[in-house]
Amino acid sequence: MPLSPRVSSWLSALTVYRDRRVLAILVLGFASGLPLALTGQTLQAWLKESGVSLQSIGLFALVGVPYTLKFLWAPLIDRLPLPILTRWLGRRRGWLIFSQALLMAAIVGLAFSNPAQALALTAIFAVGVAFASATQDIVIDAWRVEILEQRQLAAGAASIVFGYRLGMLVSSAGALYLADQFAWPLVYLAMAALLVVGAITVLLIGEPKMLPRGDAERRFVEAQAWLSARPHLSGPMAATMAWLYASVAGPFLQFMSRKGWVGILLFVMLFKLGDSLAGVLATSFYLDIGFTKTEIAEISKLYGFGATLIGLFIGGWMMQAIGLYRSLWVCGLLQMGSNLLFALLALRGHDPWFLALTVGLENLAGGMGTAVLVAYLSALCDVAYTATQYALLSSLTAVARTLLSSYAGFLAGGLGWPVFFLLTTVAALPGLALLAWLTRNGAETRLDTRRAGNAGAGTED
Repeated sequence: MPLSPRVSSWLSALTVYRDRRVLAILVLGFASGLPLALTGQTLQAWLKESGVSLQSIGLFALVGVPYTLKFLWAPLIDRLPLPILTRWLGRRRGWLIFSQALLMAAIVGLAFSNPAQALALTAIFAVGVAFASATQDIVIDAWRVEILEQRQLAAGAASIVFGYRLGMLVSSAGALYLADQFAWPLVYLAMAALLVVGAITVLLIGEPKMLPRGDAERRFVEAQAWLSARPHLSGPMAATMAWLYASVAGPFLQFMSRKGWVGILLFVMLFKLGDSLAGVLATSFYLDIGFTKTEIAEISKLYGFGATLIGLFIGGWMMQAIGLYRSLWVCGLLQMGSNLLFALLALRGHDPWFLALTVGLENLAGGMGTAVLVAYLSALCDVAYTATQYALLSSLTAVARTLLSSYAGFLAGGLGWPVFFLLTTVAALPGLALLAWLTRNGAETRLDTRRAGNAGAGTED
């Protein structure tokens, strides 16, 4: 019996995951997620066992600052070639190999730093790991956006996040398991060795085709002409300042030239606000209503992790099947609705089955929303400034997760759990209102036209 056209279309959407580029993105996502815990939770465990004070351990949270500020040096990665490596591998792959070599060296240095005797040296290498890891993230995201076609963006987003979560799992739970059997330096050396998988993938994958960078070149020529006309500026000085203007200011000016750019930025910040508010205090909430740590580990962490991974791939498939903006609507509504389950759980109290239902649906919706949002950010990037614009947009998504959700504790303490989770449901409405505004103002057509014409042109042989 022949399948209906709609079912055939949905099934064909799954074939995108067999593409060699999408599979490569999964491996690069693993390499991207692996270093995070090595300067976070895993490093905290090592410091604690080494007798480092809690105050000092707390200060080590600052080593993650490079992840937040990576958009500051992203323009250099967008515009600056590397000697030898760029000629040999191309612009993106050259930077990838360089950043991964730097990352492996920093992790090896961290492995031999001995925090019990040289805590300052440990901190220096930890910052080095974070800086190299953030640099690697910039290049991976730029390569992913440039190498994929429009129809593959969501699948690429699902694959990068899936690989990222696996990398985090290996460097957190996996590293802690190894630390029970081996010394900490050996654990960190093993983590550094795993990055070789990413390096091999870089050598096997293709380099994105160099597409015209008209906006960047135009800004450089205009700035150089204006600066050269100033008597006090020499030719080389004018050229250097023009290059800095085109590289640093250009990405932001290009984005601000778009219709509705303020609304786009607000949407990026607020789309997952309700989801972030609900999740930031989840463990405290579970403990407060009587769940044991074992129940939380089994249901929230392991089962929830699996639901998130399923959600990632459903999100990637859904965008391929029904389009980007419809997928954003579906995910936004599901994220909002899943928060209501937390309010019901607060009223029911200790109920493992209802916890499993709540965690499963919330993580499923969150995974779907993450995949589609990452695809949306990818589609927003102009090919002339891919690395810089994606670094900026991804930094904005952290606003809801960090700054805006930092007040969640005060709200929950003052309102109580049921009312707090109802408030997190309402907090999803501004993002949906902005999505309605973006759709109504023709953002979808403009976005799709630009991406179809400019991005995902394939690889250079």
